[in-house]
Amino acid sequence: MPGPLIRALDPVADRPALAALLTEAQDYYLLWLGHPPGEDEVTDALTSTPPGCDPARSYRLGLYLEGRLSGVAELSFGYPLPEDGFLGLMILAPRARSRGNGARFHDHILSLARACGCPRICLGVLDANPRGMGFWKSQGYAETGVTRQDTETGHLIHRLARQV
Repeated sequence: MPGPLIRALDPVADRPALAALLTEAQDYYLLWLGHPPGEDEVTDALTSTPPGCDPARSYRLGLYLEGRLSGVAELSFGYPLPEDGFLGLMILAPRARSRGNGARFHDHILSLARACGCPRICLGVLDANPRGMGFWKSQGYAETGVTRQDTETGHLIHRLARQV
């Protein structure tokens, strides 16, 4: 059985596989948005960046297990500070969770950030997602004390950061 493959997503060729992954991982979307992911969420996963970030400097990565898209991540640079990286999205299919795949995927993301000279990565965690908070803390992230209330969803979001 081949090991995990991590590669850049092609916004056209990989769109159907990404839509299937987000549907499989809809538990996160139900928690976050209150509804299953649709075409808008697929488009966001392929195009969204934090404020002021250049999409051309962003990574859209797919984690493939046994040839099947099993995770997606988006890493952008320039937010919240110009030198920072921001991990705006990392979602794994339920079948890929609790098997070390998240840590492996994250290690790859850290190596990309390091290669780009990024000293720190930030991310946001929903207050309603204690499992996610536990995962990110296990990866070396700490709460920064910065929180914000999402005006669209009402969620309280905590900013976490770690040195690269």
